[in-house]
Amino acid sequence: MNRIILSLILLFGLFSLSAQNNVKVTLVDRPAMQAIHSNYSQNRAPLLPQYFMKLPVGDVKPKGWIYRFLELQKNGLNGHLGEISAWLDKDNNAWLGTGTDYGWEEVPYWLKGYGNMAYILDDKKMIDETKSWLEAVFKSQREDGYFGPYIEKNGKPDLWGNMIMIWCLQSYYEYSKDKRVIELMTNYFKWQLNLPDDKFLEDYWENSRGGDNLLSVYWLYNITGDKFLLELAEKTHKNTANWRQRSTLPNWHNVNIAQSFREPATYYMYSKDSTDLIATYNVHHLIRNTFGQVPGGMFGADENARMGYIDPRQGTETCGFVEQMASDELLLLMTGDPFWAEHCEEVAFNSYPAAVMPDFKSLRYITSPNHTISDSKNHNPGIDNRGPFLAMNPFSSRCCQHNHGQGWPYFIEHLIMATSDNGIAAAIYGACEATVKVTNGKTVEIIEETNYPFEESIRFKLKTSGKVTFPLYLRVPSWTSKATVSINGKTIDKKLEKGKYVCIEREWKNGDVIVFNVPMELSQSVWHVNQDSRSINYGPLTFSLKIKENYVKVGSVETAIGDSKWQKNADASKWPSYEIYPGSDWNYALVIDDSTPLEENFKVVKKEWPTDNFPFTVGSAPIEIKAKGKKISQWKIDQYGLTSELPIKENRTFEKTEDITLIPMGAARLRISAFPVYNK
Repeated sequence: MNRIILSLILLFGLFSLSAQNNVKVTLVDRPAMQAIHSNYSQNRAPLLPQYFMKLPVGDVKPKGWIYRFLELQKNGLNGHLGEISAWLDKDNNAWLGTGTDYGWEEVPYWLKGYGNMAYILDDKKMIDETKSWLEAVFKSQREDGYFGPYIEKNGKPDLWGNMIMIWCLQSYYEYSKDKRVIELMTNYFKWQLNLPDDKFLEDYWENSRGGDNLLSVYWLYNITGDKFLLELAEKTHKNTANWRQRSTLPNWHNVNIAQSFREPATYYMYSKDSTDLIATYNVHHLIRNTFGQVPGGMFGADENARMGYIDPRQGTETCGFVEQMASDELLLLMTGDPFWAEHCEEVAFNSYPAAVMPDFKSLRYITSPNHTISDSKNHNPGIDNRGPFLAMNPFSSRCCQHNHGQGWPYFIEHLIMATSDNGIAAAIYGACEATVKVTNGKTVEIIEETNYPFEESIRFKLKTSGKVTFPLYLRVPSWTSKATVSINGKTIDKKLEKGKYVCIEREWKNGDVIVFNVPMELSQSVWHVNQDSRSINYGPLTFSLKIKENYVKVGSVETAIGDSKWQKNADASKWPSYEIYPGSDWNYALVIDDSTPLEENFKVVKKEWPTDNFPFTVGSAPIEIKAKGKKISQWKIDQYGLTSELPIKENRTFEKTEDITLIPMGAARLRISAFPVYNK
């Protein structure tokens, strides 16, 4: 009997060892490109293949706090903007063919986020609303191929609104496979090709953002293979602003930069000229070398970047946050570079959440890393625009009001991606579930469970109808040094190098569980251009001073930006505005002893997860950092009513040492995120 038991134990051990040996684990800089994925649309030759492919909209469903964000957005401004924005009024709307008020970019901006949110949530009422607008778009196409309201400036057609609406149509096609989308785009792009160069992409906005048109041309070419689209790709690139300059930019508008810097890399997919790809990286770093010496991943441009205005009290439009996230996501698909995934997380977790009220019913036009007053006054020239751009108002500029809704839907769509070797990839992390086709067209459901970035463990569970072999790629964040991965409780004995992908290839079966642990560590960023100020990070999160936020309700009509327009029957009282004032001191320097490890200067405290599943408020933040600080008496509100610039290093008067608390930057609607430092 003992021999039988011993034999069984040995046999089981050999079986387990064999199963473990069948796991192939490698570290790679990029996913493999040796095959062309047969399950999803990939770039056709002569375009370069993409490293990742986005799944059709709706195939990735959010869970956890990300689902809560989307739910709040649905019940908030983006989900109900059609009821209050005059630009979306159906009685006199050129996009619907019921009038002449065209709304220019506002209708497609709103529909871009609203429609994708509808598909992801599978909300019939919202989908029907989306389709009612798109049906009007189909009906609007002229015999010559043009569609939508015809807008002319200086005798030249303005195509910017159409460029956005095409993205709405692309998402709708992913969801519905409605062939009318292909027909409309084909005819419209033939119209574009016949348009003389001196009338094509000539207006400021469309000229800056021609890369969006180029992406749509590729999208259609990958479906139809029509050769004229390659000619239009060349024409689009030639007539788009030059974002390939070494030391300057075509313009310094913050949204243009966040959105348009990706154009050279987009054209690289066709040109195969590495200087095009490098140009996109160059612009990203160029703007940040001076104006981006701040935490949160963005750059201080307010409306336009200006020399002399580089302090972290300068901010970014809410449009800039969501467009930067979209650029990062697109560049991740094109290049496979984990840098873009990490940068997307940096903006999404740290900069963007505080730009909106927790109930998503109002937003702020400009949000800054150092932002200690949020009122409805005019702060020009401290801020490069005139108006109440810091208050939380449902009409905080018509662009951001309609455009902000794309941020979380697009983020969700890129949480799980397909790879060209018939695999699955997670490069941007967040709780979700996705349905993915892998080897031989077999379908796998992958469920990602985590409270990341507030948690170090990311758990993946697979559901399959049988055994199937495919590679699974996971990005190893650059900020962790002790990442581990286990399969069904067995840890893989391999050092996971930061900044790479771990590729796990094996025969997977139903119920397999992969646990990816990414231990978070304290780190600091030093902003030498801005008085050697510092920011404290824990994993992907940057931390801000915990300031008591006093909210003062103000009239949404009286404090709205000048170009806002309410619908006639809209009830403004249902959409309140708020000014936010500090109820505690904010002018602190961090006390740091550089001769000791960072962990001896700061204590990370983890709290219970918020019951409402929303971790981005002062009271609900599940992680805090205890620190020491000293007030600086010279640091006050300045003559423009803004947080004054960081005090000059040689002119600081420090007060006594106090205990202070830091919270995640995204949870702080008033915040100091770039701190002066008192060295022990």
